[in-house]
Amino acid sequence: MEKIKLNFINRSGDTNNSTVVIFQQNVAEDFGEIAIAWQVIKNCGTLDNHPFVYSSNFQVSASDSYGNYTPQLTAYEGQAFDMLKSNSGDILQLSSIPATSSTEVEVRNQLMQGAINAYCYRDGKLLAAKTGLAPGQKAVFEFQPRIYIGVVSQIEEGDVMNSAIISQVNSEINLFGISSADIVMTGGGSGKSSVPFYFTLENINR
Repeated sequence: MEKIKLNFINRSGDTNNSTVVIFQQNVAEDFGEIAIAWQVIKNCGTLDNHPFVYSSNFQVSASDSYGNYTPQLTAYEGQAFDMLKSNSGDILQLSSIPATSSTEVEVRNQLMQGAINAYCYRDGKLLAAKTGLAPGQKAVFEFQPRIYIGVVSQIEEGDVMNSAIISQVNSEINLFGISSADIVMTGGGSGKSSVPFYFTLENINR
């Protein structure tokens, strides 16, 4: 499925105008270390909804030590991309040598000098990053069709979340085989009647 249509619905008793964050884990890296806030939903009142899309493909780009950013290139599993010095300067291009694993995408620093940062985007929004890659090093990206969703305060799209923030997000949603679904948030409330937020899938189409 190339694109999964998702629709967040707030059916909670939230009284704090909470912010909802959605992210993925790069399973090629140590789990739970850091993640990036891919989608951030704000000011979504009770019974409001917030539609968004999850595309199966993602894009990669890189930045060099001079602060230059390459265009985003669509990446497929098993592909690798090299950061090279061309006649025009530093460029990122698809490599003729595939990634080590058929389920991963690699971004390699093939420059003679200077560290690079590698970035991964889904639907135009930053999904993952690997910084400070010295010449000869590479970033490895692999994502399974699942997202993590939770309520986190003071977060913006693209922010790096450390393990302390990630530990607050305990709802995992498996999107495998789904073409569209509603993600419904319940729970919340005020005072002694407050209960934890809970996220479930409804109206699932496969």
